[in-house]
Amino acid sequence: MTENIKTYKVMLSGRVQGVGFRFYVESIAGKYDVKGYVRNIVNGKVEVVCQGEDGIDHFIEEIKKGPSFSVVTDTKIEEFESSKRYSVFEIRY
Repeated sequence: MTENIKTYKVMLSGRVQGVGFRFYVESIAGKYDVKGYVRNIVNGKVEVVCQGEDGIDHFIEEIKKGPSFSVVTDTKIEEFESSKRYSVFEIRY
């Protein structure tokens, strides 16, 4: 089971702060059973560290669209190996 877990870091740029983006990402994570966190970065971007199995690709595609008032202009996706296993998805402040 755990051998299928993938971990990604996703950086989203554009109008992604002050538009409910973190809450949107949190709700999508529940839909696809993705664990990890989302947080605003000082440079105006949003960082998502996500971990999951089959649904994680759909999760990433959906968060790239963002909520209705956001405008995502750039997305950087990096898969990495992680020994850490997240048990929940949370908004970090």
